[in-house]
Parts: sequence; C-alpha cells; structure tokens
Amino acid sequence: MQIQKDSVVYFHYTLNDTEGKVVESSKDSHPMTYLHGHGNILPALEAEFTDKKEGDQFQVTLPPEKAYGLRNEESMQRIPIKHLAEKKNLRVGMSAKVNTEKGMRDVTIIKVGKFNVDVDTNHPLAGLTLTFDISIETVREAEAEELTHGHVHGVGGHHH
Repeated sequence: MQIQKDSVVYFHYTLNDTEGKVVESSKDSHPMTYLHGHGNILPALEAEFTDKKEGDQFQVTLPPEKAYGLRNEESMQRIPIKHLAEKKNLRVGMSAKVNTEKGMRDVTIIKVGKFNVDVDTNHPLAGLTLTFDISIETVREAEAEELTHGHVHGVGGHHH
C-alpha cells in the first residue's frame, strides 16, 4: 500500500546533525506513528513519505527553515521556577518543559537563579540542518475514529 492522505504510517528513524552525530533515534523503541496528510510531523518530512510503501528506506536532509526554524537570538525569557514541570536539579544547558497557556513548551535553561530561570525558548533543534534516516515498517488505512480525531490511536499513537 502506498502512503497517501489518511494512511497510518509506522516508521523508525535516526536523526543526525551535520557532523553525523545521532541526535535521537526510535530504533530501540516502538516505531513512530502518524496519520499522513494531517500535519502530525514536519511538513517537509511528511512530503517525502508520499507514495512510499512498507519496507522502503530513505534519507531526507532538511535545512533549518524546513525543520525547526532558524534560531532567534532574542528568544530568551526570565520565568518563575514554579512554571517549570520539573523544579529540582536545574542546571545550565538542560532541557526543561514550561507550563504555558498553550500547554507544555520545551526550553533550554541558560541561567538558574533562586526564584527564576532564564531560558532559551527556541526549539532545541532550531538552527540545525538535520538528516533523517527513515525505515517504513507498516502502512495501513486509518480507522474512522482516527480520521475524525486527526491522529493515530493505539500502540505508538495517541491514547485518550
């Protein structure tokens, strides 16, 4: 079955930076799952999946503009520690999650104070050219409920 709009795709990936360093990988876990054509992954990456099929392997290199964006050096904020999801053992350079009115957001800590932290609000992968090594494991048609909700249910997908 070829990947088209409304296909459910299970895939493994390894994500590398420009030096070939592995940034993250799904190889030691369940495959990633998404509903094709519904904006659940990076648009430029999703476009590369179209017309591929189960068993296909491919590589995609995305510049920052098509991945997580360019870094905005002015995207620094001071926030109260009470807004962090994890408030202990804070240190410079670590990733943290901040509770915002739009839900959780990933930030990088750049300074730790007694009551506040200074954070970089750029996505941790912003400014990087990234290479995805993809292996498509399974492709199936989406179930009606998945189409209604706009995302995959079950193992590796979204659970309500």
